[in-house]
Amino acid sequence: MQPHSDRPVVSIAYHSGYGHTGVLAEAVRSGAADAGAVVHLVRVDEITEEQWTTLDSSDAIVFGSPTYMATASGAFHTFAEATSKRFVPATWRDKLAAGFTNSGAKSGDKLHTLQFFTMLAAQLGMHWVNLGLHPGWNSSQASENDLNRLGFYLGAAAQTNVDQGAEAVHKADIATAQHLGRRVAETAAVFRAGQAASA
Repeated sequence: MQPHSDRPVVSIAYHSGYGHTGVLAEAVRSGAADAGAVVHLVRVDEITEEQWTTLDSSDAIVFGSPTYMATASGAFHTFAEATSKRFVPATWRDKLAAGFTNSGAKSGDKLHTLQFFTMLAAQLGMHWVNLGLHPGWNSSQASENDLNRLGFYLGAAAQTNVDQGAEAVHKADIATAQHLGRRVAETAAVFRAGQAASA
């Protein structure tokens, strides 16, 4: 494994209302760590000044929230508004960004939550990392156990029945979130090497 100083730093800034999105956050963490990154989990509804500093020093920040009423949760929106302190000084400019979300319905307007994340990242001058997977479960030979079974492109999307707990998060959705974590970490390593080479 690379020395700590040479490894990309990936932070996962997320809110989880009932635990489902927390399962995905852990999956993103696992994937990024497997790809060699130093990873930090930051619950945005409990964020501390020290954790803001961690985000400021990260190479990549992955946003995560459940989709409630066609957008990210209120707790995540509060965090997003607080990032305005990073807007004028461009603190997060040229960092990488990515996102994931969960809802009870197969669609559930999760796309709008992922688009909200991308616009937040764009306003902060960040570079968006998409999921990089073809859609799964879209033919007679396909299966609900495919990666990207819900067919999203911007980020990792999951569906969990509203009457079941976090233990019911679909294994394919967990694997898709792990893929996103790996992709972000690998992209961050490329960016980090490029920045070092051009310094």
